[in-house]
Amino acid sequence: MPSGRLDVELRLSFFGLTRSIETSRFARYRNAAVVLAAALLVIPLTLWLLSPAAVPDLAHGNVAGARTLAEGWAKGEVIVLVRHVERCDHSKAACLNDPAGITDRARAVAVGLGARFEHLGLDNTDIYNSPATRTAQTASYMFNKVSAGDDWLINCRRDLLRNALAHKVAGHNLILVTHSECMQAMETSLKQSTSTFGYGASLFVSTAEPQAPRLLGFIEASDWRSVTFK
Repeated sequence: MPSGRLDVELRLSFFGLTRSIETSRFARYRNAAVVLAAALLVIPLTLWLLSPAAVPDLAHGNVAGARTLAEGWAKGEVIVLVRHVERCDHSKAACLNDPAGITDRARAVAVGLGARFEHLGLDNTDIYNSPATRTAQTASYMFNKVSAGDDWLINCRRDLLRNALAHKVAGHNLILVTHSECMQAMETSLKQSTSTFGYGASLFVSTAEPQAPRLLGFIEASDWRSVTFK
């Protein structure tokens, strides 16, 4: 065989081998890229599926949610946590009378909230408030009554759900005037994502199944006018 032809064949053979190696290497990189891209899609989706669901907003035309609340309330099956209205020591607004209490302008908000609960019905309702001045004043203007003050409504991070269920009387709704961290503790106890609630917000829990209480949703103080029960 002429040496020139042999040289050409050797070159072609070497080129084919090199190309085969490069193709194999590219395939490995491509496969790795596909796996990485799939992981980048699957991991966020998995985290989203496993994350706690957001608490429903019962206002803004959520008729089904509001109707479920009204039906449970009529049966005395509801626990509601109400955050105190605007606190004076975190505001530039004038205090009602005590710097540890609510602002003067928040008094009308508390009265308005009380009217909303009066509309739901308070005949079979038990009301408790934490011993803090701001919650006592909120309860006073909402319901014209103040409890002696229950420490479990301010020291609430561990046993709030258990204590609430212990104070819940069958056939009676339970209103707890408390604090935002207690509302978040309730969400955590019920395996829900925590929310940031405004002053005067209400968080509703159904005890239709006492062994399996569940969150119905929340209503911000300024959103009651958009709640539709029918």
